[in-house]
Amino acid sequence: MARVAVVTGGTRGIGAAISEKLHQAGYKVAATYHGNDKAAADFTARTGVAHYKFDVGDYAACQSGLAQITTELGAVDVLVNNAGITRDAFLHKMTQEQWNDVIHTNLNSVFNMSRLVIEGMRDRKFGRIISISSINGQAGQVGQTNYAAAKAAIIGFTKALALESAAKGVTVNAIAPGYIDTEMVRAVPPEVLEKIVAKIPVRHLGTVDDIARTVLFLAADEATFTTGATFSVNGGQYLA
Repeated sequence: MARVAVVTGGTRGIGAAISEKLHQAGYKVAATYHGNDKAAADFTARTGVAHYKFDVGDYAACQSGLAQITTELGAVDVLVNNAGITRDAFLHKMTQEQWNDVIHTNLNSVFNMSRLVIEGMRDRKFGRIISISSINGQAGQVGQTNYAAAKAAIIGFTKALALESAAKGVTVNAIAPGYIDTEMVRAVPPEVLEKIVAKIPVRHLGTVDDIARTVLFLAADEATFTTGATFSVNGGQYLA
């Protein structure tokens, strides 16, 4: 029977690539999203991957969303915590709303979704939880104290939950992407992007498929001996 995978923020960018790669590998995939209805509908029309709209930063919304997914697809075997936003500002100018928005979506969502699937995974003696951190959660970044804090916290969360779950057949890992060729990065002014690429030892941006392939490896039934790890997929820009 096909494994069921949930990808948060799974209809655009890196999340869309992850959803599609898992779908192509034979998983039954639920791609969650919160904002862009047209992008979600277009994604489903193109890939055949089902989309589900709810706020992953809201615990009650996650309960309802996961209940629907479980009814329609089955119990969740693989969770990919990918949903994330930025609200950049220097800390001395950052508003409480900017801080809370990023923590809500980028970090609280990881607790909400993981908490709601972990008991079933432990009971079934199988589970894969994969959370998308960031190079900026490892190295820090100017203007991103909120984002860096959330992404760094994901790494600590991953290590602790991996230790709690290892004996129950549940692996927990994180991926820390570097600069990936996405719509957001392509919006950076060319002269700035050129300076960014110059700092990457491989001298090019990563692709969404670089991240999706890493997820596919970690999600596999055979990936039983890899847990508590953070995979730095960044072209050598930061060596953790």
